[in-house]
Amino acid sequence: MAVKEKMNWEFSQFDDGSVQVVVGEVQVRKYEKFLHDYFAQLKGIETALDEAIGDAWDFSLDPVSLQLLPYEHTSLLELVKTDNKILNKVMTVFASLCCEMNILQHEARSKFYTPLLLYGEGDVSLEDGDAQLAVGRMLPFLQELSCFVSRCYDVVKNVVQQLSSLYINVKGVNRVMEVDDVHLQVVYEHLGGLLTVLITLDDIVANQMTFKEHWTLYKRMVKSVRANPGTFNIEVDKLRPFEKLLMTLEGQLMDKLIFRNCAEQVFDDGKAFVSKNSAFAEEFTYNIKTCFTSIESKIGEPNEVDQRFKYVGVCGLYILHFQIFRVVDKRMFRMLWDVYKKLPAVYLVGNTVWFANDFLLEKLPHMEKAMDKKAQDQVKQQRLTYLAQKSQQLAKEAQYWFLQISSWMIKMETVYKCNATDLTLECVLFIQGVLFAYNISHQVKTIMNLHVAISKPMTKMSVLALCRLIELLKAIEYTFHRCSLTISQAVNQVVQLLSFQAINYIALAKKRIMTDKKYSERRLDVLSALVLAENSLNGPGTKERRLITQLAIAIGNQMKAFKDDELHDFQHIMKKLNTICDIREQLTEATDCSFLYWHRIILPIYLQDLCDSAVDPHRIQYMFGAMRDCVLPLQATKHLALPQSLVDAFDTEVMNYFQENMLEPLCREIETDLRLHIHMHLQLDDRNPYKIGLKDSSCLLRIRPIRFLNRFISIKAHVEQYLDKTFYNLTTVALHDWKTYAEMRNLASQKYALTMAEPHLPSQTLEQGLDVLEIMRNIHVFVSKYNYNLNNQIFVERSSNNKYLNTINIRHIANSIRTHGTGIMNTTVNFTYQFLRKKFYIFSQFMYDEHIKSRLIKDTRFFRENRSQDNEMNSCYPFERADKFNKGIRKLGLTPDGQSFLDQFRQLISQIGNAMGYIRAIRSGGLHCCSNNIRFVPDLEDIPNFEEISKQEGLSEECVRAARNMDLVISNMAKNFTEGTQYFQMLVDVFSPEFRNAKNIHLRNFFMILPPLTVNFVEHSISCKEKMNKKNKLGAAFTDDGFSMGVAYILKLLDQYHQFDSLHWFQSIRKKYNKDKQSVVDQRTSVKGREDEKLQQTMTLTVKRLDQYQQEFDLLYYSLNSARIFFRAERRVADKEEKKRAEQPREQLDLITRKGAPHNRSICCQ
Repeated sequence: MAVKEKMNWEFSQFDDGSVQVVVGEVQVRKYEKFLHDYFAQLKGIETALDEAIGDAWDFSLDPVSLQLLPYEHTSLLELVKTDNKILNKVMTVFASLCCEMNILQHEARSKFYTPLLLYGEGDVSLEDGDAQLAVGRMLPFLQELSCFVSRCYDVVKNVVQQLSSLYINVKGVNRVMEVDDVHLQVVYEHLGGLLTVLITLDDIVANQMTFKEHWTLYKRMVKSVRANPGTFNIEVDKLRPFEKLLMTLEGQLMDKLIFRNCAEQVFDDGKAFVSKNSAFAEEFTYNIKTCFTSIESKIGEPNEVDQRFKYVGVCGLYILHFQIFRVVDKRMFRMLWDVYKKLPAVYLVGNTVWFANDFLLEKLPHMEKAMDKKAQDQVKQQRLTYLAQKSQQLAKEAQYWFLQISSWMIKMETVYKCNATDLTLECVLFIQGVLFAYNISHQVKTIMNLHVAISKPMTKMSVLALCRLIELLKAIEYTFHRCSLTISQAVNQVVQLLSFQAINYIALAKKRIMTDKKYSERRLDVLSALVLAENSLNGPGTKERRLITQLAIAIGNQMKAFKDDELHDFQHIMKKLNTICDIREQLTEATDCSFLYWHRIILPIYLQDLCDSAVDPHRIQYMFGAMRDCVLPLQATKHLALPQSLVDAFDTEVMNYFQENMLEPLCREIETDLRLHIHMHLQLDDRNPYKIGLKDSSCLLRIRPIRFLNRFISIKAHVEQYLDKTFYNLTTVALHDWKTYAEMRNLASQKYALTMAEPHLPSQTLEQGLDVLEIMRNIHVFVSKYNYNLNNQIFVERSSNNKYLNTINIRHIANSIRTHGTGIMNTTVNFTYQFLRKKFYIFSQFMYDEHIKSRLIKDTRFFRENRSQDNEMNSCYPFERADKFNKGIRKLGLTPDGQSFLDQFRQLISQIGNAMGYIRAIRSGGLHCCSNNIRFVPDLEDIPNFEEISKQEGLSEECVRAARNMDLVISNMAKNFTEGTQYFQMLVDVFSPEFRNAKNIHLRNFFMILPPLTVNFVEHSISCKEKMNKKNKLGAAFTDDGFSMGVAYILKLLDQYHQFDSLHWFQSIRKKYNKDKQSVVDQRTSVKGREDEKLQQTMTLTVKRLDQYQQEFDLLYYSLNSARIFFRAERRVADKEEKKRAEQPREQLDLITRKGAPHNRSICCQ
């Protein structure tokens, strides 16, 4: 027999003790060395993976991100609910208006800025018709923009009128409520934000010279069409309204009058007299001064967030105040004017920069006389001075911010890894990160765009320093993303803490108001406002609740409800609360680097410096992350037929920069270095590192693959491909240099850790296939990497890095047997036996698991109890129960690649079946080899004895010995060809006693797991076959009959064919799918009269899917029945014995017939 049981070792009784001590010390030293090597290997893996270890999120790999946005299904009317109806109305009006202004600001940023900024980018050339087509595509967008601007006008007018009505001082008209000490500064801030939108639109359109030129060409085209309407087949009546529309759009949007028209609109009507309201004018002026005072002190300071944008809004409010009341506050004008000393320009969006001094003189031309020429020249000179100072300080500031942000990142990582519970510390760290991001963002955007605005070139040092700041900006964003889990847990707790602190201050104010028992409407309003603020803070930190709180505090801050220090602390807490609640929104705004699209020319300088210096090259990930921010705005273009074309053009441009300035120089440098090392024996230039310097390019090769758009860029893989291609081509041209390039290839592997491909031809022909010896030695790898086909007896490789898959069939195995001899067949069976022992151990562990065993016992009891009682079962195992088992087992846990325990068990059985299929292929290959050899024997029934013939002829002893060997060889071939070895029966006999032993009683329910296992297999098979038609064929397969072989073999070992057949499983499947298809057919018949095309398509797809599943189950049924045939050796032996017994009387009859007829007749009569 090919399989032998190992005997237990028997040790010698003699032991003097000395040998064991020596041997033990040797083993301890070996084990110690193994531990040191293993520790070094693990350390290397940890170093290579770096930040990939742990639960930290990776910005470049994560398909999703966690957005923290407080939200609730509560309207403003439900939030503003007090017993004071007047207060309710006032709060509802101004809260609604502020929310509307917020929505308009968001709509402008997300919908209208980008298409205007990007007009003219891409493939819009000056060919005839292209400009007109681009403007034509923009017309629907311009109509939407016109409606948006009109909506802004209405909202601004409504806000001004509502404020005027609140602060009315006309005799005979009662005020809504007492507002002498009420200053709704938050409303003015929102109004300033909306005016900033209009100012930004004005500046964007004013800077779009290309759009204005194309607009002129478009108007000329329309004029030509009007002159010859018949030529263009257009009705004149339709053309006139269109021309009127164009004139309206031009007058409203093109002439930089968007903000001016808003400020100059008539605010007085029959209901409100705004311009004559002196109280409102004073309140307006007071709030402008208050807003400016709070903003001006923080501009340019470390704690600045969005104050410079609010400064734009304050300037807009100042112009609006002048247009309404026609009063100029020269002192306020001077204060607004002098901000240029701290901030010469304000970056708005894209490549747009806003100059406050130019804006003020443009909107207030009469003030130009008050500002002398010298003051205006000082403004221009200050811009140059500002840039000069910043250029000198940029390197130092970049280093300063590098240290600050590195320290902050370490603290964030410490909080993340230690799971700190200090909410105050977490709050400070979160706000500090946002402040750092805003400071760097303001500095980078202002400097880069100011250089462009005044046409002043930047030095290389300035460019590199700005790039370093951009890297730090993205480092902050990546740190927040990496700590998303910690932030998501901490934000709600921090919000609750801040809300609790704010509520405490409100409670003190309420207590102070309630101590005075005198009743007055003003006191009632204050108390109601404080109650409203308290109620608003008792809930999620939504924008609506925080807005209502600010409005309520503005009303509640009367009658000395708050002390000065209490009010200051409360406002400080509210600022923190706003930052924490909007942390994602503010972080996205601060770290957005989409403006780099207009400054992408700096990328080659950055890449060249990185390639030349090779210092900290991993920061390139941050720069490409900044470049990725440009993609989303590019997809919002309106002037191109396909917005994706602009993204593709940007992708091509950036990749060309990367190829020319990073990859190609690096490849040439490494190739040159390898050549110089190999040819050191020649007289070369001086390469003394103390003279020419030393550069280590290997750090560039250790950069992780860079994600950009829809690809990952691996620098190491590119260099490997370049060197492989170069070495192969040059070796092909000059074959005598093969040794030189082989040494260079080896040196590249040792010095740069490059994985180089060997260019030599394979040592075996493709027809030979894999060798049986290789398969035998790596049987565990083979059964997991190949799929078995039962009918064709062929193994197909599951996946390969090549463009083709390897296959192994009987002809390949026969070739290997012919090379190594038939003795290898028994050795192969021995190896397979050892492999099966290990797999059956895992098989037994799985079946012994309590979760699996209990489920199977429960299903067995259910089937036995219900098959005789339940008529619906009809002795068939129900499909629903198997499907429930398959889905329920996923709850026990999944592997990292998403596989359940049942998936792994299916793979185990498939590997066992593949091993049995390999044994079958070995036997068939042996028969094939024998048949190829035996074909030279004329007649197998009449084989002559060459030894006897040689002796009869009197040949020499050597000839007789050769004839004897020939007889032995022919006899062996004839025996192997006619009989063959029953390897399957051997492997059944060696394992079946153990499987059927009482100690392995936990295996008796194996047949009950087959229904869910087949459901799992069919789902897997369909998934693999569907991948055959996809571009990414990872995991695609068209056959996997190893599962059927494995099931049939294990059923035979357990002698459970009858138990499995008693389930009538495949009959149950057939009934289930026939029933499902019939229900779909009935449903289709019921809706046939309706014209519901989508429903009909859905039903057709459903029937097709059901047919596909039923077909897969039928194929599995046929494969399983075919596999069961191989394990019916006893039946075949019984059939042979019965045939032999049936032939014995016939042989006796023939013998008697040859001896005599009479006796024969008597026997026949008997």
